[in-house]
Amino acid sequence: MATAKFPQPTHEDPVKLDSRHYKIEFEDESVRVLRIKYGPGEKSPMHSHPESISVFLTDAHAKFTYPDGRTEEIKANAGTVQHMDAFTHQPENLSSSTPFELIQIELKR
Repeated sequence: MATAKFPQPTHEDPVKLDSRHYKIEFEDESVRVLRIKYGPGEKSPMHSHPESISVFLTDAHAKFTYPDGRTEEIKANAGTVQHMDAFTHQPENLSSSTPFELIQIELKR
């Protein structure tokens, strides 16, 4: 899931671009912890994340669209912990009836 090697992203910060889905839970000089929530069928504008660790609080079924137009379907079960390299994407919840939620720990370097 979103683990292809990309240079450090330069697109918008999702918290500034889409505060409806992204909330800062904690931030210091080493990490920023985001709570990410998407309702059924919701999507976000293209944005970027630095290298991070995601902890899925619920099951998730999403589609990531990357800047080059490539898409990737993402499925994760509640409790899954996943490392992601820095990347830029447009996420979309593919479920028409189920929201998903995760905690993302962005690493600062």
